[in-house]
Amino acid sequence: MASTNDIKNGTVLSIDGQLWNVIEFQHVKPGKGGAFVRTKIKNVVTGKVVDRTFNAGAKIDTANVDRRDFQYLYKDGDDFVFMDSTDYDQVTIGSAIVGDAANFMLENQAVTVALNEGNPLYIELPASVVLEITYTEPGLQGDRSTGGTKPATVETGYQIQVPLFLENGTKVKVDTRTGDYLGRVN
Repeated sequence: MASTNDIKNGTVLSIDGQLWNVIEFQHVKPGKGGAFVRTKIKNVVTGKVVDRTFNAGAKIDTANVDRRDFQYLYKDGDDFVFMDSTDYDQVTIGSAIVGDAANFMLENQAVTVALNEGNPLYIELPASVVLEITYTEPGLQGDRSTGGTKPATVETGYQIQVPLFLENGTKVKVDTRTGDYLGRVN
C-alpha cells in the first residue's frame, strides 16, 4: 500500500480490480478544508480516461509494473511480435494493446513494454521517431515553409500534415504522442 504522496505520472494504480495509469496529477491545497490530489487516469485495458480525486494522505493500491526494453520485430496478422532485449524471448502482443503506437513503429525499433505479472499492458515509444515520406503531392512553384500544410504518407502507412515544400523520400521527425510533424532530418 502506498499513499497519495507517491502518485507520479506513469504510476499504475489498482482501483476496483482494474489497472489505471496516471497521466496527470495535481496536489491541491485549498484555503479552506483538507488537501487533495486531483488526477487524470487512463484504464490500461480499455484506454478510457477519467478524472479521479483522492484525499491527501489516503492509502492507494499501486500495481507492480515492470518496464522492459523490447525490440519490435514484425507484424503477424493483427498481432505484433517483439523480442526481449535481455533474454531474447519473443512475445506476441495484440493490436488492441499496441494501439496508436503501430503508426510509428518500424521493424527493429527499440520500445518499452510495461508488463504486469507477465501480461503486456501498453507500449511506450520514444518521444519522437524519424520516418521517411513515401508519398505526398508535389509542391507548387512559390510554396514556402511558412505557407501551409499538405497530407503526406510515411513509411508505416500513417498520414501526417507536412509543409508544402517537402517531397517524397524526405526523412522527417514525428512526435509519437500527437502525430505532429517536428522537422526535417538530414
